[in-house]
Amino acid sequence: MDKHMKIYAEHLEDSALEQFNSAMGQEFAIKGALMPDAHTGYSLPIGAVVASDGVVVPAWVGYDIGCGMCALPTSFESNDVTASSEEIFKEIYKKVPVGFNVNQHPVDCHLNPDDLSQLGRKAFEDRKGFRALGSLGGGNHFIEIGKDEEGKIWVIIHSGSRGVGHGIATEYMRLASGTQKILEGHHGLRVDDDTGRGYINDMSWALEFALANRKEMMRRIVGAISAYCDGEADWDKLINRNHNHAEEKDGMWIHRKGATHAEEGMMGVIPGNMRDGSFIVEGKGNPDALWSSSHGAGRVLGRKQAKRELKTEDFQETMRGITARVEDSTLDESPMAYKDIFEVMRLQADLVDVCQHVTPIVNVKG
Repeated sequence: MDKHMKIYAEHLEDSALEQFNSAMGQEFAIKGALMPDAHTGYSLPIGAVVASDGVVVPAWVGYDIGCGMCALPTSFESNDVTASSEEIFKEIYKKVPVGFNVNQHPVDCHLNPDDLSQLGRKAFEDRKGFRALGSLGGGNHFIEIGKDEEGKIWVIIHSGSRGVGHGIATEYMRLASGTQKILEGHHGLRVDDDTGRGYINDMSWALEFALANRKEMMRRIVGAISAYCDGEADWDKLINRNHNHAEEKDGMWIHRKGATHAEEGMMGVIPGNMRDGSFIVEGKGNPDALWSSSHGAGRVLGRKQAKRELKTEDFQETMRGITARVEDSTLDESPMAYKDIFEVMRLQADLVDVCQHVTPIVNVKG
């Protein structure tokens, strides 16, 4: 049976295409799409969307369940933020743990760990629990303060469910694969049995945890800006879109692995890189893309490759005017390690409309 597949990427590694075709070769896979930022990942390419019949695949969601974006418009003046960018930058690092760091004490949260399965509760307790709320993580996770074309200041965050989501994902990947060693691959769980229902429950809880984590960081960041600038956040207009999840729609289970949910009229955020900022978008609900869009620019250089091939001096030159950690340790996050975000946005004109382009003033990395 021919399966509906759509590829929006123009430049795609052979290994990414092989991963995608392997996933689509599974008997429970129905439809698939590759976003313009697609590149090789684990089990599925980053930027892949696959719909399945009656099966959920933990590895197709990935380790960082609920990893995603929040964007918050504010009334802070861009001139004030620019003038105080160094102070705000330092204040954020004081308020928000980054990398492997978490809070010294648990943070109050409306979520109840008792709503997790026994397996999920163990992962929660083993992975620092509510001490991780309000922490950024590392890699490509970031905090960005920038201004749009109209001069409005936005706070934008890319982060996920931290160790809690990673622990939940790991436990269910082990169950799905039937071994303690092989975690990745196209190992599915039936959605109508106890293990499948357990994963769906715990994944949904991790999605809420990831949102609570981003909101807690938002509160701390707004506080850091308020210490130096007059203004406030417009919390009623907060945008939240995660890009690692599975959801049921039209009788299918749609897995998004590094792809953003983009139903018609749905607001979203697509980040580019440390230099070129992020795009506030509105979804078009394209069914060929399985109601999705890219989750970013997509890498062209792996982290180790970027540190071997790129030069810190070039990184520093291209980041002039932006307050950020621009050094050897963050060279793998250089704009040159990513695809051209403007080209990526052009390739998905049928998937989203661009509402605002937010250019960075402050960028915080783990």
